[in-house]
Amino acid sequence: MDLYRERGFDQTTAADIAERAGVNTRTFFRHFPDKREVLFDGEADLRAALAQYVGEAPDGLTPAEVLLHAFGEAAHILEDNRPFSEPRLALIAATPTLRERDLAKGAAMALSLAVALRRRGVDDRLADLAAHTAWATFHHAAQNWIDDPTPGLRAYLARAFADLNTLFGAVKPPS
Repeated sequence: MDLYRERGFDQTTAADIAERAGVNTRTFFRHFPDKREVLFDGEADLRAALAQYVGEAPDGLTPAEVLLHAFGEAAHILEDNRPFSEPRLALIAATPTLRERDLAKGAAMALSLAVALRRRGVDDRLADLAAHTAWATFHHAAQNWIDDPTPGLRAYLARAFADLNTLFGAVKPPS
């Protein structure tokens, strides 16, 4: 992260990162397929944790409540990594190739959440919609938490999911 801040993402090479880390380039590429993946390290662990928390959610919850439960349980992962998360989000926002990678990672995360919901018996169509909506809602809450960590990520999650009710309530189809 320091190298990216010092030189910029585009000017930083995998060799630069390896040198700063005290390893050779070959070792770097054993751990990361490219320099972008350094910023997404831990994403697979988060995806696995969220899928686990979806599976462990109490019975009788709506899909949205299951996902809010899962995000709430995983909040500590992001809170523990806040010193990395804050500059990471800023770098992603400022770098088109990273925004593209972030979108791909988000799509994979939503797919994983939808699969976990299906395992709970949620209909395919509803699982997909709930997962994509919840992932966007999570991103919204996380950005608010980055901007002001005072109330904590769980509070922002609760507020963002409650805002979905305000936005959609009981939407009536057009006649």
